[in-house]
Amino acid sequence: MDPYDSYTSDEQAFASLLLVWGIALALVAAILVVNYLLVAIPLSAVFRKTGIAPWKAWVPFYSTYTWLRLGGQSGHWVWASLVPYGGVVTSVFLYLGMHRTGRAFGKESGFVALGILLPWVWLSILGFGRAEYRPELIAAAGLGAPLEGHGAHVYATPGVMPAGSPTAWPMSAPQEPPAPPTRD
Repeated sequence: MDPYDSYTSDEQAFASLLLVWGIALALVAAILVVNYLLVAIPLSAVFRKTGIAPWKAWVPFYSTYTWLRLGGQSGHWVWASLVPYGGVVTSVFLYLGMHRTGRAFGKESGFVALGILLPWVWLSILGFGRAEYRPELIAAAGLGAPLEGHGAHVYATPGVMPAGSPTAWPMSAPQEPPAPPTRD
């Protein structure tokens, strides 16, 4: 028996191991790319509907920052995802924002469960569906205003509309009663 034969089998085992790791890495990379596309495409459609530049959906971290702000949350929660287990904190605030965003599209509170379980489906329904973005519905529900997009800072104080806003919206400022007619 040749002592060098064992080296050949060790090299073959190492090459096989590298091949398996390479395939696993390629599979993980493919899943990440598909997930990125499944979220970024409908998120850009949601951003377009809400008055936010659609390109922001394609920039990692900045898309989550903008998405948090659309939901009335501080965008700085995105940085928590860089800390171990901080992604859970970011997700909680994102889910709260998804609830507010869903309300602005006229969806019920239970709709956020779809967003938690299948965010790309949730985003596709909002971004490509017929639902209209109406940020006044967020204020009507007693929730805080979005921090970015249409309605940002407009409904910061529930029940009070800024000067020059249409008075037909549900949360318009109280109007003075008309003066009684005068007799001449």
